[in-house]
Amino acid sequence: MGTQFLNPEQIINQLDVKKGSLVADFGCASGYFSLPFAAVIGKEGKMMALDILPHVLETVESRAKASGLSNVQTKRVNLEKEEGSGLEKECLDWVIMKGVLFQNKDKAIILKEAHRVLKKGGKVIVVEWGDKDFSIGPHQSLRIPKEFLLELAKKEGFSIEKEVDAGKFHYAFVAVK
Repeated sequence: MGTQFLNPEQIINQLDVKKGSLVADFGCASGYFSLPFAAVIGKEGKMMALDILPHVLETVESRAKASGLSNVQTKRVNLEKEEGSGLEKECLDWVIMKGVLFQNKDKAIILKEAHRVLKKGGKVIVVEWGDKDFSIGPHQSLRIPKEFLLELAKKEGFSIEKEVDAGKFHYAFVAVK
């Protein structure tokens, strides 16, 4: 994948995502990761696409419908608040965090919420903008060094399982509760 732009399917192929999994996409935007994950987990699974912006949730709903995915639910949330997802404790197998942490001041509260809603052994996939090529993406001052996020995830109770190839412009890792 090395030189390609971010490809959700290629990232998902590096993960052990099972049919029937319960997944939440924190800061789902237009569903770039939500919909490919929903396809992998199948009708037996459930994808909860979470975002603060109502118009992006409408986009996810129409894209899911057009793709024939009946396992996608959307919910407007504020992840920068304590227990901001509104989900029950220990209810998920996976949390997706693609490009959400760089946009928020309190990164720890979002990781803490992921930890709260994941079942024991549940996993989070974190995908963020790398610091090697600044020709696209957010300003360098907004990007989060990978080492900082790895340490923050550990501080919030996660174990780092592995790093994932996310292409030239991003880095990714899987952390386990």
